[in-house]
Amino acid sequence: MQTCSKCNAQSADTSAQCKSCNADLSIYSTTAVALKNFTGNSRVRNIRLVVSGNACPVCATYEGTYAKDAVPGLPIEGCSNPEGCHCFYEPMLTELYP
Repeated sequence: MQTCSKCNAQSADTSAQCKSCNADLSIYSTTAVALKNFTGNSRVRNIRLVVSGNACPVCATYEGTYAKDAVPGLPIEGCSNPEGCHCFYEPMLTELYP
């Protein structure tokens, strides 16, 4: 499931728009917003794509650390988990404290 960052409604992984407010989920899903914030943050060195323990085989192949300009979008295309993609982003920081 994708969560809209504008209205917090959930839509299916295959939805392009929020079912509640019609926002473009490629821009306004919580994962798209997180990725934009991570790539724009100079303290983030790389981005790790984390998959859950019950990840489908397709998602499992994407698990790993990526350069900021090479991170795959979420939900993973081809995810076969009946509950939806459970992958998420995790920033790898260059420094922990200012």
